[in-house]
Amino acid sequence: MDFRSDTVTKPTQAMRDAMANAAVGDDVYGDDPTVNELEAWAAERHGFDAAMFTTSGTQANLLGLMAHCQRGDEYLCGQQAHNYKYEAGGAAVLGSIQPQPIENNPDGTLDFGKLKAAIKPDDSHFARTKLLSLENTINGKVLPLSYLAEARKFVDEHGLNLHLDGARVYNAAVALDVDVIEIAKHFDSMTICLSKGLGAPIGSLLLGSRAFIERARRLRKMVGGGMRQAGILAAAGKLALTEQVAQLATDHSNAKKLAEGLNDIPGFSVNAEFVQTNIVFAKLAESVEIDAIAKELAQQDITISPSNPVRFVTHKDISSQDIDVLLEKLSALV
Repeated sequence: MDFRSDTVTKPTQAMRDAMANAAVGDDVYGDDPTVNELEAWAAERHGFDAAMFTTSGTQANLLGLMAHCQRGDEYLCGQQAHNYKYEAGGAAVLGSIQPQPIENNPDGTLDFGKLKAAIKPDDSHFARTKLLSLENTINGKVLPLSYLAEARKFVDEHGLNLHLDGARVYNAAVALDVDVIEIAKHFDSMTICLSKGLGAPIGSLLLGSRAFIERARRLRKMVGGGMRQAGILAAAGKLALTEQVAQLATDHSNAKKLAEGLNDIPGFSVNAEFVQTNIVFAKLAESVEIDAIAKELAQQDITISPSNPVRFVTHKDISSQDIDVLLEKLSALV
């Protein structure tokens, strides 16, 4: 059992079969039929003009930011945003794009008053503010549809574009019980990670206008992201979006079960209100020796990331029975 992340999921047998039998070509030349099919289908499915298959969510976000912004431009984002905090500063290092992080509210949203105050005036002393980037889900929390509508209104009023880091956007859609297009329709561009809870082995999508994706495709080549017979990977990505979405509801249910069980263990505290999808954060009392606990669990083939708070992530390779086992082991070790 591996509770570190939903990135550890293994591809399904159907994915492995599809990969083995995929029709392929050279995607840099644009003639891989399986990649082309995935991109065309994904664009139409999510309400965009075009899509591009990339190696990772980090690459998709980087290309999206660089396609929106020029050198010396700026994007607004949250302090906890993955494309600000956890992607090695790529936008700044490779795109010369300045991030302007804003403190996230406890529910993951960003305050529009603070965002407005952070927009730079049209003055040669300042970077040019061009983009607002949101993340959904963020730390497992779902941005409400009403907030997304407000964000759309905000960027329109201030002449900005709106990008979504949608690494777990399908988790958000399942939690809200809406079609994913109800989220996507508010954004100028969006990424979707295929290799987290959706279970594909590799890959993310970047979606936007045709001109935007053309710019991003050139940038993908520039950063070494052009792949050749990538249809082998795209075949699994299509199944991730068509066959694995229903699994996310089970993952969410298992996360709730885990959160409730952790609250019954002395020294563990979970804010159940914020367990909305498949990510659980448990704050630990000083008496809980999480490093020692993690080592003991590892000897029993149970993997967690020791920290405080400690993050547990449920996914298709974690069952309800696995939750029972983890809770029993943790209780005994504490």
